[in-house]
Amino acid sequence: MARNMQIKVGINTTVPNDDSGFKFRDVMWGGQWKPSNCRSKDKVALIVPYRHREDHLRIFLRHMHSFLQLQSIDYTIFVIEQVDEFPFNRAALLNSGFIEAQKQAVYDCFIFHDVDLLPEDLRNLYLCPPIRRARHLTVAIDTFNYTLPYSQLVGGALVMRRIDFQRVNGFSNLFWGWGGEDDEMHTRMLIKSIRVIRYKSSISRYTMLKHPSARRNPNRFLLMTQSFRRYKNDGLTSLKYDLEGVVRKKLYTIVRVKLKFVNTTMTFHNRHYNKGGR
Repeated sequence: MARNMQIKVGINTTVPNDDSGFKFRDVMWGGQWKPSNCRSKDKVALIVPYRHREDHLRIFLRHMHSFLQLQSIDYTIFVIEQVDEFPFNRAALLNSGFIEAQKQAVYDCFIFHDVDLLPEDLRNLYLCPPIRRARHLTVAIDTFNYTLPYSQLVGGALVMRRIDFQRVNGFSNLFWGWGGEDDEMHTRMLIKSIRVIRYKSSISRYTMLKHPSARRNPNRFLLMTQSFRRYKNDGLTSLKYDLEGVVRKKLYTIVRVKLKFVNTTMTFHNRHYNKGGR
């Protein structure tokens, strides 16, 4: 595998509309790939929450297939699309992806990854962390001047082993709209003694694709204060959704879900939120 190398981020280059595979002829249907000349250390599922970001998805797929293959990773890309009319719920989509991916194969770890973030350095390995460790990948993003905004941040792209994600009961399902679900996940990891690890900022560098800002969830701070008493009953064990379909396209497996709306301690209406995805 190539090391100590930066990879070019082509943000204006997209794959064809028909998902024909472009130059990735060796990618198996469903967005699966594994090296033919060696055995990958881990089998990895990349879980991408999604709604209304077609251009970003095309750019992401082209970049990530190249990136992961240069790292000789055994991987599958799952795109989890929210097809209901409720506000975007990133955390519930990630929980859904975790459950549905395991119906397809046995994975050692899961990378929960936003569609608008592209890694720049091949030393930023998309491999599994040790048990009771979670690797936060997106340490240095260009829009934040390549610095980590605060030490508790685990948003953007996070890698967890299957057993550790189950230990924390996944993400909370109550964060409808933008913000808060990642900080709440950090609290869950503290409760279960799962330590956040990171590569140094000169390695964990990312380009963020431009997108309009979403409205912030006004309930996020209240929800974050309730983590200690709520995490056992709010997460994988309480997730409710209707599976609308699983389709293996050339470059990814798309999982379409309708989430079941669950009200939080404050009443709010759909119109208060930006319905766009990430």
